[in-house]
Amino acid sequence: MPPAIDQTLPEQGTKNDWGYALAVYILYLLGFVTVITALIGVIIASVKTSSSGELMRSHFQFQVHTFWIGLLYFAAGSALLFFYIGAIIWLWWTIWTLIRVLKGMILLNDGRPIGSPTSWLFG
Repeated sequence: MPPAIDQTLPEQGTKNDWGYALAVYILYLLGFVTVITALIGVIIASVKTSSSGELMRSHFQFQVHTFWIGLLYFAAGSALLFFYIGAIIWLWWTIWTLIRVLKGMILLNDGRPIGSPTSWLFG
């Protein structure tokens, strides 16, 4: 008699995706210190976006957008640092990133999707 089919397979995939999403949020936080971890995080989020369910896809899209928009803010701040407005842009980028990451972690923990994953503000 063949073995019974394991009905927990979709749930296992969701648990794995949850772990990947949490890891990306943590990598983004570590990116303030190491930089390279944010790059690793966006690679993971980009790869997992296409193969995840709707709930987790919203988190992965949010993470990818957080990286690229944050990189734009950081580059603009760097370019304008000579004119002192760059420091204000860097401060905005830091606060903006922290809010997005913390909001994402809270929603992930609650099992809720990101409302607007492509938003330029806080989702």
